[in-house]
Amino acid sequence: MSDVIPRHVLCVLGSGSGFGLAEMERVAGAFGGFVLDREYSQDEPDPRMPEAFEASMAGVPFGEADREAVASHDTVGYLLSAPMMRGLAADTSRRLLEVTAALLRSGAAAVKNESSGVAHGRDRWLALGEQAAEAKDEELAAVLVNAWVKRPIYDGEVLYSCGMHLLGAPDVEIEVDEEQLAADGVPDLVTHLDALAIYLLADPRAQEIEDGAGFRLTEDAPRHVLRTGDCDRYDEDDLFFNPYGYIRLTRPQ
Repeated sequence: MSDVIPRHVLCVLGSGSGFGLAEMERVAGAFGGFVLDREYSQDEPDPRMPEAFEASMAGVPFGEADREAVASHDTVGYLLSAPMMRGLAADTSRRLLEVTAALLRSGAAAVKNESSGVAHGRDRWLALGEQAAEAKDEELAAVLVNAWVKRPIYDGEVLYSCGMHLLGAPDVEIEVDEEQLAADGVPDLVTHLDALAIYLLADPRAQEIEDGAGFRLTEDAPRHVLRTGDCDRYDEDDLFFNPYGYIRLTRPQ
């Protein structure tokens, strides 16, 4: 396993409301453990932001108000979590949802996560923050996956996730063929990805998964063989790199 320790890098935009870098730092500082990266943050707009946010949208597209907020930004801040040991990652990610909601309520225009390439609109971020505050166990795992993990991403062979390292777990993959994609089988494939991701976070038995183990959605569902491996999709200095590797669902037997 790699020695890399993941961390969140949160891109926060301010826009004409007096919400600049000092306010970002003040709001985040109230939660402890999150700091402003002064080297890369800037009190001026970045023309790359509209395209970057569009590329990072997670499933539900931005509304027009979200696009306007990004287009009119005048400040770009980068908030850093501390490097997260595996056992603390999920709780740190839950607390960062609180921070994200507080930033938006205090005047931030938009937020995206540089460590998984995922962005949500304002209303979606706030809803996820509210859900995380009340959820436990599997429900909390599902909220954290929905908040921080980008999926599905297709590489021509598998659908895969990016961001599980922020929750202390391997990323998840599922083998697919063109017929499944053409037949609009993506929702079912994503259901399998999400079920495996939530299992990895919520079930203590997941710590004992070995290469070649079996996985079923239900007792009478088709059996998938699990394959484990190291993360070779990203370099170790890439924020997307997962030191815990990946777990792949092979085609059902």
